[in-house]
Amino acid sequence: MREQEMIRVDLHLHTKFSGDAQISPKQIVNELHAHPFIKGVAITDHNTLQGYFQVRKLAEPLEDLVIIPGIEVATPDGELILLGVEETPRHPLTVQEVIAFAHENAAVIVLPHPYREKGGLCNLAEKTQAHAIEVFNPSSTPEENRMAEELAKARNLPGVAGSDAHEPSQLWAAYTEVEAESSVDRILEAIRRGHVKPVASTKI
Repeated sequence: MREQEMIRVDLHLHTKFSGDAQISPKQIVNELHAHPFIKGVAITDHNTLQGYFQVRKLAEPLEDLVIIPGIEVATPDGELILLGVEETPRHPLTVQEVIAFAHENAAVIVLPHPYREKGGLCNLAEKTQAHAIEVFNPSSTPEENRMAEELAKARNLPGVAGSDAHEPSQLWAAYTEVEAESSVDRILEAIRRGHVKPVASTKI
């Protein structure tokens, strides 16, 4: 990737609005602004966009940051991440209803931690019509991440990574290098095209 066309983005991160996380929107913006190379984040709270809207508002004066709208939607079978949506789907939904919602809103569908016992959707990988699979999640075991990477290869889908941070100490533990300009639309299109590389971060 040429440096001028690449941005590093944490594609899976939670704020306090997820209910099971303790990270404030202000801390996310401050740390992202101070980070030497990660300059983008997808806010993917559980079934809500409240955190995203607060992070986006706080980041508005900072031209170096890209805040991607997202949501991690729970279904009876597991969880799906939708990127690029600014509307909250009703809840609960089946996997197929989430997929329909994603298509209606031109969202990028990411299959997070597919082999995790709680929330994984590896058995429904084909039916999810995902655009990408999360192949590295710091909260998953090495074996779960290895199997996720194999699943992405078997389905010929891009592999991405995110910190899945719920606590401040977990911020930026993983990210994705995206071959794109620093805009939400360009980043989402690059994910669809597979112009991405998952990275396990060394904490700064």
